[in-house]
Amino acid sequence: MSNKFTFRNRYTITAAVFAVIAIAVAGTLSAIGVDSTANAQQAPQAASVDVAEVVSKQIIDWQQYSGRLEAVDRVEIRPLVSGTMTAVHFKDGALVKKGDVLFTIDPRPYAAEVARTQAQLAGAEARAAYTASDVARGQRLLADNAIARRDFEEKQNASREAAANVQAAQAALRSAKLNLEYTQITAPVSGRISRAEVTVGNIVSVGSSTPPLSTLVSVSKIYASFDVDEQSFLKFVNPARAKGSQVPVYLGLANEDAYSREGKVGSVDNRLDSSSGTIRVRAVFDNADGQLIPGLYARIRLGGGAPRDALLIDEKAIGTDQDKRFVLVLDKTNHATYREVRVGANQDGLRVIESGLKSGERIVVNGLQRIRPGDSVAPNVVPMTKVATANPAAKKA
Repeated sequence: MSNKFTFRNRYTITAAVFAVIAIAVAGTLSAIGVDSTANAQQAPQAASVDVAEVVSKQIIDWQQYSGRLEAVDRVEIRPLVSGTMTAVHFKDGALVKKGDVLFTIDPRPYAAEVARTQAQLAGAEARAAYTASDVARGQRLLADNAIARRDFEEKQNASREAAANVQAAQAALRSAKLNLEYTQITAPVSGRISRAEVTVGNIVSVGSSTPPLSTLVSVSKIYASFDVDEQSFLKFVNPARAKGSQVPVYLGLANEDAYSREGKVGSVDNRLDSSSGTIRVRAVFDNADGQLIPGLYARIRLGGGAPRDALLIDEKAIGTDQDKRFVLVLDKTNHATYREVRVGANQDGLRVIESGLKSGERIVVNGLQRIRPGDSVAPNVVPMTKVATANPAAKKA
């Protein structure tokens, strides 16, 4: 009886142990299944980014500079005679032609001076005619010994003095007429006139210490002055000057993305500024439409040298790592890899890569902040040249 009880107890205990073990195993398997599902749901998906191939094409090396526009001719309008201002013949900021009347000074005092000098000239001419005839009479009397030589020489001297007085009267008349002309102040060059600093009724006087009546600047052509560094001068400007060829120059304004105007180097300064290591260069641009105004900020692009092969990528594809520049290159399995690059100048919206890439390699151009080196990506292929071709003016330049 006791043996049967013992065997039954042992069987019950063993069954209970196996039941506990079975429950524990089932719970473990269930937990493993749940965690596997959660891990499967939390597995990161490949980020979708724009990818483009590195572009290879021939370029001309360009250098960018900042400068200011300057007028080819800039004239301060000042009076050459004193008097009362009687008329202003232009509107502020108007375009004027060479010879147009700008101001009128009261001409009456100068007209009276012209009349007075004309009268003086008439008297001098009459005196000269009389002394000339007196010399002729003295010459005949001297031939007959009817006059002393001393008297004859006095007649000659009076005739010479009268002729000199005629010349003086003629000069005074020319000066008086010139002053009368100066009462009409005309435009010395064609261009755009500033505002009138003196209005009608004011008295103006001659002198450099007095403010000008107005200023006039030419507009048909305009200068753009900028400072070129020594290396660029020796590489581009100086060789072209030695060969007598022109260095291509393009101009863009502050509100333009491209370089819309083409010009040529007009002059180069005669010395290098040792304090800044630059030399002043002045380019000439056509300004037939008058849109270029002296003083405007100018973006200058200066080129030179023979075309060369270069690699170009979108500016957005370049990342910054402290003092380094890098791009993310895709391998055959679409994994991003870190690649350090050395960048060059900007070319029509794309950046020149001097080293670090090869032609045809695929790089991330948009979405750089969403991935890290080693990540798998879902590439969306886009053309690298979309930035350059979107700007026709830049492409033309």
